[in-house]
Amino acid sequence: MGRYQLIFCLVIFLSKFPSAWVTLAHLFVAGKAEYYCVEPPKADPCSKDCVQTDFNRSVFSETIEMTFDLTCDRFWLSSLTQFAVMGGIMVGAIVFGILSDRFGRRKVFLVECIMQLVCGVIASFSMHYIMYITLRFLTAVATGGQMTTSFVLIMEIIGPSRREAMSILYQIPFFMGHALLPLFSYFLRDWHYFHLCISSISIIYLMYVCLVSESPRWLFTTGHLDKAITLVEKIAKKNGRSFENIQLIRPQMEEAYQIFISDPNTLKKRGTVFDLFRTPNLCKNTTVMVYQWLNACMVYYGAAQFISKLGGNIFLNVFISGVLGIPGCIICIFMTKYSGRRLTLIISNFISAFGFLLIACISNLSASLVSVFAIVGLFGASLTFPNVYLYAGEIFPTVVRTTGVGLCSCFGRIGSMIAPFVASDLALKSPVIPPLVYGVIAAIGFVLTFLLPETRGLPIVETLADGEALGKKQTNKSKIEM
Repeated sequence: MGRYQLIFCLVIFLSKFPSAWVTLAHLFVAGKAEYYCVEPPKADPCSKDCVQTDFNRSVFSETIEMTFDLTCDRFWLSSLTQFAVMGGIMVGAIVFGILSDRFGRRKVFLVECIMQLVCGVIASFSMHYIMYITLRFLTAVATGGQMTTSFVLIMEIIGPSRREAMSILYQIPFFMGHALLPLFSYFLRDWHYFHLCISSISIIYLMYVCLVSESPRWLFTTGHLDKAITLVEKIAKKNGRSFENIQLIRPQMEEAYQIFISDPNTLKKRGTVFDLFRTPNLCKNTTVMVYQWLNACMVYYGAAQFISKLGGNIFLNVFISGVLGIPGCIICIFMTKYSGRRLTLIISNFISAFGFLLIACISNLSASLVSVFAIVGLFGASLTFPNVYLYAGEIFPTVVRTTGVGLCSCFGRIGSMIAPFVASDLALKSPVIPPLVYGVIAAIGFVLTFLLPETRGLPIVETLADGEALGKKQTNKSKIEM
């Protein structure tokens, strides 16, 4: 973990801010504003009796509902935009994940950053609903890919000793972005200006053209040995390594590469998503990890929206939801480092399940206690969220890492897409349903975590054979000891 790795990671961290802004902007661009009848005053605004209607603009001066007339029988189109965003992130994660494994991390990452900037800015000037939802979808596609590719870039340039800290600290800008979102919205109550502000900031990511290099691991495992050696030598020089050490890099990497390609299991160096399910152990680990991502995203985004609907100031509620993730990330660093990934995931799922199931099972809780236990559930999810990124990056082999993380992110977005409907639509049937659903989802995650192998302190798995063997040795060792 030299100077180069530290600066590289800090630069990549910046790309996480728009992730929160894209995924959570809907809370403000579609902020709640009462739709009422002006003439006659007490008539139903959606009835024929109402001659003139208007919105209560005391909180938001302009929302997408006002601009695109998403009222009455068109109101569901507002929720559809958030569904499209989460769907776009899902598509982007898996598509760009596959492209990243095939064409390299850097090229794909730069395309994602440019696409996010262009589509986001143009969406702010949308003339009609179709234009808006299409551009929001494309922005989300770029964001979904960016989240996956940027994380893998970090995972592949640092060693096991700092992997926990850097991969979890990588999540803090997301939570900071979440917390900053209400600040932008508080001063920019018109969605056009608000969306333009959070989108145009992405222009600073054009600096990545000069600052981001290719992953040396990807270059090595895909046969670009000379480029990998040149890059590693460059990193060593920037880290201040001695001339003697730098001279040893080429022969050591050439020897390692000969060993790598001589193994029959590594002849197929480029994997596909189907390789994640071809062998039983890797299939089990992939399936459980996919669920854990669905669990993490559904409970985190669902909890954030559940808290925002408990009443009070929307700006303060969203701010609290975002800020809670920062201490969760910091605590997660120490827990994963000293307790391991699996135990940390078991504990965090238990906390979320405990908080939400208490709300669902005790009917006479006061409003303040409901808020407290919902915050407890959200805090558990804020521990789960960064841990599953780290865990997935260590379970999947290098040859299919972005494909595997992209697949997990894909299913995570399914959870994100379901979460708002649980918090809004199902809550109309019974206020018990949202906390019950989130609690059960987290409880299932708690049980399934016991099936995963521990990866703390282990080298990153490189090949499909390594991925299949992960956890088997631990199991065999436990049987021998018993």
